[in-house]
Amino acid sequence: MTESNRIIKDNFSYPRSRYYGQVKPENLVFNANLQEFSQKVSYVCCLETNGKLSSEEAYQEIEKMWEQLKKSKQELGITNS
Repeated sequence: MTESNRIIKDNFSYPRSRYYGQVKPENLVFNANLQEFSQKVSYVCCLETNGKLSSEEAYQEIEKMWEQLKKSKQELGITNS
């Protein structure tokens, strides 16, 4: 696979959206974390829908990822104001 084909495949598999907020390093990092969280939740939902995970397993996995996202927000010092 050529480098350009790999990039196209990665962009399709792991889409990233533009960031429109206040440009600060911590905001950009959190935005990337949030997009990764969203992608992983989508995967977990698909696994649950297709019977590869039980509803409880899916819930536990999403809850664990949510806690990691909250922790990253705290560590980056991002506030709600």
